[in-house]
Amino acid sequence: MVEAVLIDLFSLPANLQNNIHGLLHNTLEAIEKCSSIHALFVYVMCCHRQGSERKGEQEFLLAALRGFQSLKRGLEVVCAQTTVAALYTVKQRLDEKDLSIIKVILPTLRKDLMKVYIDHLFTAVYQFEFEDLQVVPDSESLQISEHQHEGQTLPSQDVALIQSEIQMYLESLPSLKGELTILRSSLIPDDIFLHGFTTRTGGISYIPTLSSCNLFSSSKRRDPQVVVKENLRRLANAAGFNPEAFHRVKVDHANAVCIMGKTEPDNYDGIVTDRKGVTLAAPGADCIPVLFADPVRRACGAAHSGWKGTLLGVSMATVNAMVSEYGCNMRDILVVLGPSVGPCCYKLPHESAKEFHRIDPKCVRQFDSASPYIDIRRATRILLERGGILPENIQDDSITDQKQNITFCTACHPDKFYSHFRDGTNFGTQIGFISIKD
Repeated sequence: MVEAVLIDLFSLPANLQNNIHGLLHNTLEAIEKCSSIHALFVYVMCCHRQGSERKGEQEFLLAALRGFQSLKRGLEVVCAQTTVAALYTVKQRLDEKDLSIIKVILPTLRKDLMKVYIDHLFTAVYQFEFEDLQVVPDSESLQISEHQHEGQTLPSQDVALIQSEIQMYLESLPSLKGELTILRSSLIPDDIFLHGFTTRTGGISYIPTLSSCNLFSSSKRRDPQVVVKENLRRLANAAGFNPEAFHRVKVDHANAVCIMGKTEPDNYDGIVTDRKGVTLAAPGADCIPVLFADPVRRACGAAHSGWKGTLLGVSMATVNAMVSEYGCNMRDILVVLGPSVGPCCYKLPHESAKEFHRIDPKCVRQFDSASPYIDIRRATRILLERGGILPENIQDDSITDQKQNITFCTACHPDKFYSHFRDGTNFGTQIGFISIKD
């Protein structure tokens, strides 16, 4: 069932723009007669003309609602100077109300264009239906077509122009929730490596659980890839790395490791390189983003270690890849565990907890309960030490100096970090990143 209607009047011919009051009335009347749409929310998207005030224009258009009391309460006129600005504002309204099924009524010639904007600004969470709005200049009226027209694919140069317009608009948006903040470890020498762990501030993501520097896009979440790309661009500018040479692990919650320069696996939770200027990254939204650095052989790595990856030994698999590929000495490798869910908050079913208990009983709290508390950081440290990493070369929450500790509990700090455990399915993601300086 349609939850919202978007009427696109943005690019009407000049003579119709001047009579938009009557056109909107006719359009709404046509919706009621022809479309069987009973959406509570209707958004009218139109061009903000020079010399008109948005508030006055909106009041002017709302006058067209006489006789449409069922629509009046949920109608908003969105005026902007560009299509992307208007559509992005509509998206914000939809997200505020958690609406996902949208009917788009628009002139036939706008359909293919609008689909490109929608493909870039929305994810698979949303469902769009399109209905043609025929412009009839002679009578200065609009008619809703009963037939759907399959449009032609836009030329690649037109798509490129839309992509550029979207990028420029997103770059112009102010940062939300404060300045962009990067946590760094004193264990990793900054004369050789560039590294850090992100927090949730300083990006443009506006959905509460994704706000504001979300760095992962998924078909199951409402943040599109273009927004995540803009957040990454801002991070890269602040940190000093090239976003075009950025490689994030392809999470599989297992222990495969990608060797930069060799055939890339379909999925992997660890990645290593000895190339300068290449930034490696691992996500975390409760799972541990783990960074690895060898200042002697000048190699580095990143790994994503959730509870499954921890049990499968993804951190030691990453270490072993550095040893075998780059001749690293185990005693030279430095490991830093980033922000992740702590044993204060994280529970697993008893059967899964048994596996952590086998690593060390101290990795489990309230072991006899149905859902014991699990310390995946302690388990990771123990497995690294057993593998040959020196205890003093590992930084995690066992560090007593809180000024140096960066392994905060993500679930306990909603102002600083995202948390899947705390926020549910539409959660944001922070990352740990590292590269070898040129």
